[in-house]
Amino acid sequence: MSQNIESVLHETRVFPPPAAFTQMAALKTREEYEALHKRSVADPEGFWAEQAEGLAWFAKWNRVRNWDNPPFAKWFEGGRLNASFNCLDRHLATRGDKLALLWEGEPHGVNGREDKRSFTYRQLHAEVCRFANVLKAQGVKPGDTVALYMPLVPELAIAMLACARIGAVHSIIFGGFSAPALVDRITDASSTVVVTADGGWRRGAVVPLKATVDEALKSTPTVKSCIVYKRTGQSVDMVAGRDLWWHDLMANASPECPAAELDSEHPLFILYTSGSTGKPKGILHSTAGYLLGAQLTSRYVFDLREDDVYWCTADIGWVTGHSYVVYGPLSNGATVLMYEGAPNHPSTDRFWDLVERYKVTIFYTAPTAIRAFMKWGEAEPAKHDLSSLRLLGSVGEPINPEAWMWYHRVIGGARCPIVDTWWQTETGSIAITPLPGVTPTKPGSATFPFFGIDAAVVDDKGNELPHGQGGFLVIRQPWPSMLRTLWGDAERFKDVYWKRFASMGYYLAGDGAVRDADGYFWILGRIDDVLNVSGHRLSTMEVESALVAHEAVVEAAVVGFSHEIKGEGVAAFVTLGAGRDKTEALKDALKKHVRDTIGAIAAPDQIHFTDALPKTRSGKIMRRLLRDVANGVESKGDMSTLEDLNILAKLREDED
Repeated sequence: MSQNIESVLHETRVFPPPAAFTQMAALKTREEYEALHKRSVADPEGFWAEQAEGLAWFAKWNRVRNWDNPPFAKWFEGGRLNASFNCLDRHLATRGDKLALLWEGEPHGVNGREDKRSFTYRQLHAEVCRFANVLKAQGVKPGDTVALYMPLVPELAIAMLACARIGAVHSIIFGGFSAPALVDRITDASSTVVVTADGGWRRGAVVPLKATVDEALKSTPTVKSCIVYKRTGQSVDMVAGRDLWWHDLMANASPECPAAELDSEHPLFILYTSGSTGKPKGILHSTAGYLLGAQLTSRYVFDLREDDVYWCTADIGWVTGHSYVVYGPLSNGATVLMYEGAPNHPSTDRFWDLVERYKVTIFYTAPTAIRAFMKWGEAEPAKHDLSSLRLLGSVGEPINPEAWMWYHRVIGGARCPIVDTWWQTETGSIAITPLPGVTPTKPGSATFPFFGIDAAVVDDKGNELPHGQGGFLVIRQPWPSMLRTLWGDAERFKDVYWKRFASMGYYLAGDGAVRDADGYFWILGRIDDVLNVSGHRLSTMEVESALVAHEAVVEAAVVGFSHEIKGEGVAAFVTLGAGRDKTEALKDALKKHVRDTIGAIAAPDQIHFTDALPKTRSGKIMRRLLRDVANGVESKGDMSTLEDLNILAKLREDED
């Protein structure tokens, strides 16, 4: 049976870049982009050698690309540099007094409490050097791994840049993970030091980070010391000989620490992603190639300018935070806003209040957040002056066209280009994206590949498919910011990403995609999320987009369930807009809407109304839990990343 995915959603709206934006943009014409992209694929060594001149090197490379032993790539062999130096030291002479970080804590403005800090590049450099000296005093050497499990505070960025400064490998573990998840990640990486905080703020409550670490450290023999940043001030247990306060260690640490001159391929960080087997995969990124990808995409995709205030809402615990809160913007000398907490605390206009007060110019967030904003209503952003915004971005999953249109109209005032970006932890940096001064955008399409990305849509034999046919998204040649391997598991690295198309050397992204008649890429979601209905392979994303296009719906998640006739039926979990009644008539209307929009084959067999969908703290919908509900089976496996267990319980109650 064919493995191709039938693409059934058709979007015809096109938005050219605003002329005023293009006039000021770093890249101004489609021809300019196409010439650069063509060269980046045809002559990668020449192209990337030129681009790498934008980094600060201690010693230049002697070979740009080594693809002699695929799938193990090496870039800029023989070169020596340091990521922390590129983010800090190189700016001191020209931008030393420029703001690098603006930070606001969640409790700001609650009970009259001010909770904000800022750091110039010079100040941030001094703090990073101090903590680098702290780590060295704890015996951390180049190549050692350090686990960071912290709230979204400046000290997390300081700790990761300090690790990079001395050649330690940072492994950031998102602050929503449980103790067992910590054990798995600390043990797999053999981390010797854990850096954490007493707690963090989330929707007005304290997340007890230190208590979770204490539980985990009962089962992590490699850890010698635990450094604790005092964030919330609540009482925590401090184990003598192991636990140390951040402020005590920093008090006498020197603000001078030369950056280590590291090999281009020196490991920079490990970041764990969930694996289908349950064992997390430790994605390994090295220094030069990753940093170049983060720097170049930040510059061109966000069209960074010297006076921008740039806000990526991601937590640093995810790769988006690594690349587009820290390494990408700071290596370009940008001013970055960080916010610790939830978008709806103390009220649902918190993000727009931040945009107004800090005069944010670039705003980069996830489709799941945009759909939450839609649910909360247009009145919330309307309370605030959002005229400082000049560019919007989307990241994390495909954005459905109606959410794109709402974002464009309500947040961007119909004047801001939207860069809808596709990339992964594995790609390291943005891989498919509009360029805001160049690319006419289509709501829901990631548009075209970035420089060096030779992307294609292929069938299960690796043959490129005609435009209009959905299939596997692949990248056909190596690129600098690609993952190097899975930490300690080279065979799994080969099996997961390269085995299916090994003879061709194609990287398998794990996503489905289709190119339209104009060559635009449309991401169809994870291959695992494809529905197989009566022999038709359908993308869940397209069915979800059709549902959200109905005026009553603000968010939808679609999964398959066992169906004795079709093989797999379509179950839709739908969140309605304010004031909408959950009626059988509306269920019938939604089924008809999908039937009319896509076709009878995609019409949901089940529709479940829910006030919220089960999501991780990063905003990803946990579809496996929805599949369990649709199939009427008990949910098993790790649910530690689920933000609100009550949502799952409520869904099950509604089914009883």
